[in-house]
Amino acid sequence: MTELNTLAARLKLIAMDVDGVLTNGTVTYDSNGEEHKSFCIKDGLGIKLLQKAGLRVALITGRASTMVERRAAELGITDVIQGREDKLTALLEITALIGCTLEEAAYMGDDLPDMAAIKAVAHGACPADAVSCVRDAADYTTTSRGGEGAVREWAETLLRARGEWQALLKSYEA
Repeated sequence: MTELNTLAARLKLIAMDVDGVLTNGTVTYDSNGEEHKSFCIKDGLGIKLLQKAGLRVALITGRASTMVERRAAELGITDVIQGREDKLTALLEITALIGCTLEEAAYMGDDLPDMAAIKAVAHGACPADAVSCVRDAADYTTTSRGGEGAVREWAETLLRARGEWQALLKSYEA
């Protein structure tokens, strides 16, 4: 059994940033001042697969947005902390709430506010377009960019390492 297999089998919590991870990091405003974000549907299914495998998923974001609330609700994510730049402190609050340790948690982020959380967990990850020092700190860097399937790629990697991918895949076959 590889190190990733052993580590993935212990995970209870998968936490991630939003902007630059679940989105491409672009914030767009329309002429009425309304904010718009785009989320990748493949990432959403990756999150659902993690949940189906019994893992808890949490979102921690530095910005507050009704679109994040809506997307979290659509995906059944109840652990959402918004408007917090101190990602590690927020992550510690979630682990305490759900009764797990950082050694049972994984985190994906893309920029400097995510660095402490990436370094503190058992498995830190980032999208391909994360800033270089975050890529250096992460245990795993996806080939996909943020908002373009990076979370789905990471989810599949973790589920394969846990030995759960084939059973999940079969549940979608005719």
